[in-house]
Amino acid sequence: MIETGRLLLRPPTAADRAMLHAMWSDPVVMADLGPVKSPEDSDATIARHAAYGVRHGFGFHVVELREDREPIGFCGLKPGAEGTPIQGEIEIGWSLARPWWGKGYAFEAASACLDWAWANTPALRVAAITAARNLRSQILMERLGMVRQPDDDFFHHLFAPDDPLGQSVVFAINRPGDAA
Repeated sequence: MIETGRLLLRPPTAADRAMLHAMWSDPVVMADLGPVKSPEDSDATIARHAAYGVRHGFGFHVVELREDREPIGFCGLKPGAEGTPIQGEIEIGWSLARPWWGKGYAFEAASACLDWAWANTPALRVAAITAARNLRSQILMERLGMVRQPDDDFFHHLFAPDDPLGQSVVFAINRPGDAA
């Protein structure tokens, strides 16, 4: 578990399925992330991220408010996907349910995940991928200290050739104190 001033980040449980599915089936939340998820797709996403934790020692967490333990989103680390410029690196990502946007929770959760990565992995950098049109995430990446890597921009193979979400940008941050 990772704790911040306002948040707890913990492994997902069966009790989180409904909240995660509601978030991932919200067309506004998913507008710049990908297609809305069915309950089965949501379950597969949760299982995939749980497997990352077992295999790699890091994964995604349910983000919940410390004050009342209400789950509000999903944030964490995973291996950079095969077939992407960050394959073999650590990737950070996040999604929050809409009522929690604009309150600094994504920044707080992602900052804590970066701190965890530096303290618990040998990674020299952590990267993030988002759709070129996802300006909200790009602004957050910059606030986290991440820098755009334009030479690594690519078209994500998980999207149809005519899907604008496939045009992806890469941001990265180096381990503090490392000029690599």
